[in-house]
Amino acid sequence: MTTIDWHGLTHAYGTAEDIPGLFQRLGGADDDEVWGELWSSLCHQGSVYDASWAALPHLTDIACGRAPGDRFQAVVLAGAIVVDTDDPGRARYAAEIAELLGVARVLLDSGDLSAALFVHLLKSVLSFEGEEFWAETLEGVNSEEYEVECPGCEAGLFVAFGEFGTFVSEGDYVTGGGDGGDATRGELTPAAPDELTGIGARLHGEAVAHGQEEVARALTLVFGRGRCPSCDTEFAVAEEVERLGY
Repeated sequence: MTTIDWHGLTHAYGTAEDIPGLFQRLGGADDDEVWGELWSSLCHQGSVYDASWAALPHLTDIACGRAPGDRFQAVVLAGAIVVDTDDPGRARYAAEIAELLGVARVLLDSGDLSAALFVHLLKSVLSFEGEEFWAETLEGVNSEEYEVECPGCEAGLFVAFGEFGTFVSEGDYVTGGGDGGDATRGELTPAAPDELTGIGARLHGEAVAHGQEEVARALTLVFGRGRCPSCDTEFAVAEEVERLGY
């Protein structure tokens, strides 16, 4: 950290001269606040800066236990920083990314993870591996919905699989009043696990292998089929998510 000219680097709020001080505060009672500041500065709403990449070696040290701080936070923040496969920083920090990938896999096996933390770690694994699209898009599993467009009538649709139920909705099913009614909802049918292929099979397999039943169920829906309530067109959910580029 001391060999980096942080004054000459920038993050979301300007000069990055405060970053070394934030890292030095880790390991204390205000860690949550510090991580919040690091996230806001280094990966503000998904945006990455030169200071973000410069911080990667220290995040790697935290993830590996060589520096104080939460290993989970370090891995997930690093995963968010390196997700863009076209960024030249990936080549410069290839050694750190490889080390972070190993740690992320170890943390996945640590057991007793919440569904949300498991998804965040799985996103990080994908990011370190260079699977950019689903590393970013998998967040929909935590938010329990995806927005897609009907390939038939081009209506804007919500694919929902959370506390409000499992369905495809035209329009906002949360603020639309009541339960929305059957007329504004279409079926959402899960894929059979043994019929999943490609990235769907890989992600579902990871969830099953780690005892994440809730995540595994959600993934069968993400890689399942929906029906538009407006025109009755059936579509593959993941294909529409990919088609829109999310």
